[in-house]
This record gives sequence, structure tokens and C-alpha cells, in this order.
Amino acid sequence: MMMRRELLARWVAQAGFARAGVVGALPLADFPTYRAWVDRGQAGAMSYLTDHRAEVRSDPRQLLESARSILCVAKHYNGPQAYSTEFTQPECAWISRYAWGEDYHSIVRKGLIDLAGAIADGFGGHDWRACVDTAPLLERSYARLAGLGWIGRNQCLIDERAGSWSFLGFLLTSHTLEPDLPPPDRCGSCRRCIDACPTQALVPNPEAPGGWELDARRCISYLTIELRGAIPVELRSGVGRHVFGCDICQDVCPWNERLRRQGGIEPGEEFAPREGLVAPPLDRLASLTPQAFQSLFRGTPVTRARYHGFLRNVAVAMGNSGVTKFRPHLESLARHENAMVAEHAHWALGRLGT
Repeated sequence: MMMRRELLARWVAQAGFARAGVVGALPLADFPTYRAWVDRGQAGAMSYLTDHRAEVRSDPRQLLESARSILCVAKHYNGPQAYSTEFTQPECAWISRYAWGEDYHSIVRKGLIDLAGAIADGFGGHDWRACVDTAPLLERSYARLAGLGWIGRNQCLIDERAGSWSFLGFLLTSHTLEPDLPPPDRCGSCRRCIDACPTQALVPNPEAPGGWELDARRCISYLTIELRGAIPVELRSGVGRHVFGCDICQDVCPWNERLRRQGGIEPGEEFAPREGLVAPPLDRLASLTPQAFQSLFRGTPVTRARYHGFLRNVAVAMGNSGVTKFRPHLESLARHENAMVAEHAHWALGRLGT
């Protein structure tokens, strides 16, 4: 068995992953908690979490009938750049650091395919399925049980040695692999992420693990990426200058700060920031045509916000900036043919005043 573990660890490293753990492909005790969260409407408009795929998450064997084990892997992406909480340039926007480089889906999936091939060569042929953030699987729960970390109060998976800056991937396999054990919860009494969230998206729930859960409808990442319509007026000021995603609850986490003091973990070249994506000027973003938007962000996760959703976010960020020189840009956006963009620009002009 030890030889199998050593071989698996070698293949994981060769496939480009930093960590790996194994859990049985069985239903989870966490599913009723997830179901209740969905029923309370806290998934917002993310239909992929609430439609028929919600029930598929009750058992991974609905994704692969012959599955016996799930190999959970992690790939780090944090770099030495400043955190969003240190960002003080009022004329610039913030894009979540996970979106600075190449889209992680294809990179992690390629590593999982390589890993599946190595397992087939070493342990014998097997049925398998690779999952990267798109299949209906309770990913963080399986990763926790596989020993990759605990689920913190910010709802991120936190690794004591590597913090929370990791992309996760999952390989369902018909092989029976030796399972790992989950680590203890090490958030203690800390509530920095809860107190730091500008929109108060982390809400108490005594029945949830750790006593807190995410109301996605208030989360800046949801508002700037997943939401296709208007951002609720009462939440717009809390969005700040975030135009795609948010890192605040990770930036303030002591485990990430501890890792940073120790020198951090250098990400792969594929996640190195592209030019122009770290704190880009808001006026440049407001002037992007659909073609320029695609050119600047092609191959990155930012395109998920879509062009008009991104301009909506830029308008809100300009309104929150306090920079009056943005008025001409907002006046132009207020005349935009897209009604949603125009309405958010009008709101932003009101924020800047006369």
C-alpha cells in the first residue's frame, strides 16, 4: 500500500499539482446542509446550483457510476503582488487575483487527464472522470475529507501549509485508493473575514459548519461575475472598485498572512499576471469596445462577466472612486444602448455629485 501511495504522490507532482488526497466516492453528510442553503435562496440566480444538478450533488456516483474513489488535487496560484486590502489607487480597478493569468479550468483539467493516464499505466485500466469547478460535485467538502484543508469561516478551503490560494481539481476513478483523513478546523475564534466583508455576505447559521455561511446574493464576486442583471442599489457602495471578483476575505485571513511572511508559494508561469490586469486604470476599462474587451481578457476568467456586465461593474467602481474626472466617462456610459449599463452609470454620476 505504501508503494501505491508513493507512486500516486509522484504522479501528482508530475501532473503539476502541489497537494493531493483521497476520499471514497460516497454521499456526504454535508449534502442536507447544502440543500437547505439552496432552499433558503442563498445561491441567488446561479441556476447551476439550484436546478436538477443540485440533487446530482447528493452522490458522486451519479457522475460516474463505477466510481470508488475521488482523488482531490490542489494547484497554487498566489504570487508576490500586493493584496487588494493594500490597494489605495482611487483611479484604478481591482480584478481578483485568480483571474490575472490563464483560465485555470483548462490547466487543471489537463493535469487531471495526465494523472488519469498515469494511474491507468501504473495501477491498470479504470473508468474515470475529471471535474474542475463545472461538474455538480460538493468539491470543498470532498477536498476537506481528503485532507487538503478545512472549510474556513470565509467558506474557502484553507490549507495550514499553503493558505487558501489554490485551484481544486477532482478525479473520480473506479480504482479503490487508500483514503486520507480530514484536518481539524483551525479558524478558532477568528472572525477577520466576517468583519472585513464590505457587503456582509458572511452570515451566521448555527447549523452550518463553523457557525457561518455565505449568502451569495451579497457577495461581491457573485455581484460582479454571476449576476446578469442590476446590482442591488443598497449593495453598490460596498462593491468598491472591484470590477471582477473579490479577494478581501482571503486577504485578511491570518493563514494567508502567515504564509506570506514565510515567503509565499510561487505559482506556475501560467498564473503569472498578464500585463494590464493588476489594478488597471478605470478610464481605460470604461473605454473598451466589445472587441477590445475580448482582446484584453481572452483566455482569462474575466470574460465570464460578459461585456455589458463588466461595463456595469466599471460604472459602479467609478462611482465609488470619488474621482470627479470620471464624469465624462460616466456621462458617455449613461448614454449607452444597454439599459443596465446606462442605469448604473446614472447611479455612479449621482455618487460623484456635481
